[in-house]
Amino acid sequence: MIAALALGTAFAAVAQPKAIGIRWGFNTEISYQHNLGGANFVEANLGTFGWNSFDISSTYNFMIAQPNWTDRGEWGFYAGPGLALGFNRYVNFAIQGQVGLEYTFWFPLQLAVDLKPQFGFWAGHGGAGFFTEGLFGFAPSISVRYRF
Repeated sequence: MIAALALGTAFAAVAQPKAIGIRWGFNTEISYQHNLGGANFVEANLGTFGWNSFDISSTYNFMIAQPNWTDRGEWGFYAGPGLALGFNRYVNFAIQGQVGLEYTFWFPLQLAVDLKPQFGFWAGHGGAGFFTEGLFGFAPSISVRYRF
């Protein structure tokens, strides 16, 4: 029964649309998207955190609208919550939100522009505190992904 459940989960994961690529902006990241049955998707990113540390982040994005602006390709407005964990001299933990617009071409290329601000705290070397700069990442980012 466990093997059947694992095999069924693996087949369901393979059948969902995915995208992998690069996201440039406040952070430079390797970006992966995995659709969850419908239009909603999880986005996981691995890269820098404000250019001075390593960052792992993930957001659950709700597809808010998919306007039919073109005959070919697909548009999508999305937004969602997420978490981020960063490492440099300190450990950074943040709650983040993401809002964006993406276009998937009729060939396997996806372009997106988004905002992913983070609010959080740091801890290490006997101290801790909240980000004093306010919302990290409140700058537009551009993503280029291969959709498969």
